Amino acid sequence: MSTKSKTEGGNFFEDFKVGQEIRHATPRTLTEADAALNVALYGSRFAINSSDEFARAVGLPRAPLDDLLVFHVVIGKTVPDISVNAVANLGYAEFRWGVPVYPGDTLSVSSTVLGLRENSNRTSGVVWVRSTGINQRGEMVLDYIRWVMVHKRDPAAVVSAPVVPKPAASVAPADLIVPAGLSLAGYDDVAAGSPYRWEDYEAGERIDHVSGITLEDSDHMFSTRLYQNTARVHFDAHAGKSTRFGRRLAYGGHVISLARALSFNGLANGFRVAAVNAGSHVAPTFGGDTIYAWSEVLERAPLPGRADLGALRVRTYAAKDCPCGSWPGKEADGKYHPAVVLDLDYWLLLPRRAA
Repeated sequence: MSTKSKTEGGNFFEDFKVGQEIRHATPRTLTEADAALNVALYGSRFAINSSDEFARAVGLPRAPLDDLLVFHVVIGKTVPDISVNAVANLGYAEFRWGVPVYPGDTLSVSSTVLGLRENSNRTSGVVWVRSTGINQRGEMVLDYIRWVMVHKRDPAAVVSAPVVPKPAASVAPADLIVPAGLSLAGYDDVAAGSPYRWEDYEAGERIDHVSGITLEDSDHMFSTRLYQNTARVHFDAHAGKSTRFGRRLAYGGHVISLARALSFNGLANGFRVAAVNAGSHVAPTFGGDTIYAWSEVLERAPLPGRADLGALRVRTYAAKDCPCGSWPGKEADGKYHPAVVLDLDYWLLLPRRAA
């Protein structure tokens, strides 16, 4: 008697079609336990996510969950349909965070395929998607474009002509979303951990975040399970032996959160990640690597109708096994320093000084 398999192997490159709409499974209700585990994994110290009293003082009902925790959960929902058969996650654009997420909120995610391009070796191709996370009220919590290199099931499979989208180079400051009710008149610099506000940063300024965090295999394995990320390159050590690296890769979002946590030393008043303009995982990261980070201030932007806060555009590099006092980034030939693993261009919200 023949039987039909009830299991799913996930989409390969030839399964995607431009314009395809995908509703992802398994909505996720987030709790205070998720907030605590996020701190345990990354050591983030930003006051607005750590203290209900601090959050209430700036007009929020309680401490919102870390912006990157929202990122991890939303990305994780998309993996079984988009990137379970990935070679690597390549980049990000047009990320915008929407309404804050609080313990008790339930997140759901859907995606639209924007573009496809087969690689010249015909064994894989790049898939561009726009994914949107919403809460139980249908409010947007995160909207973004990412592109992923995905294996083909059959190298001989014929695919359609390439369609390559061109995401915006950056998110306009006027399009950044400020949480409703937020008022920074009661913002406490001492509690936040820094005296430096929006006006104290200048374009071109470089900030060495000084400390390093060693990424253990147990850490990134825990985060892939916590965020229900089923990409085989991250969790299957046996399958990892057959890759060109010979081992499993650390989840790229884990490195982003480590860099964000390290950036507290120098950017502690950057209380909200409002958008990511562009980002790329420059090189793979593995268990045992020590992550360092440094940031360059790209620009300051006032926000329409707001005298109490402004936007700071920052470019953060993360490097492995390389302290960042020498500013490892792109070199004179345009190539990255060999230690660089992450290049992230993003907008932060910071309090302004009273007029």
